[in-house]
Amino acid sequence: QVQLVESGGGLVQAGGSLRLSCAASGRMFSTYYMGWFRQVPGKEREFVACINRSGGSTNYADSVKGRFTISRDNAKNTVYLQMNSLKPEDTAVYYCSATTRPSLLRSSLAYDYWGQGIQVTVSS
Repeated sequence: QVQLVESGGGLVQAGGSLRLSCAASGRMFSTYYMGWFRQVPGKEREFVACINRSGGSTNYADSVKGRFTISRDNAKNTVYLQMNSLKPEDTAVYYCSATTRPSLLRSSLAYDYWGQGIQVTVSS
């Protein structure tokens, strides 16, 4: 089992940057595939990015491709989401997630563990 805690959210102007961190407790962080999702009120949780266990393979939603970068540091049990060129439509609660299964990683249903979420607000 793993516990996930996000940090780094906040308020930023359009065009600015934020870096989210997700610290994982428990053992064997390197055995988990990690994902970032986001959700706005009244909408389903939306895939943002995912990364494989070694960090050598990543995948992004089209809406964030070229602006966001997911990475991980297995020595620190942490996964990151660097967000650049932020837009007001990026405003959401961002969630970190983890799974041991490598399939369907763009679906929230693939993930067993979730952080509590952190607010990101981009002002225009």
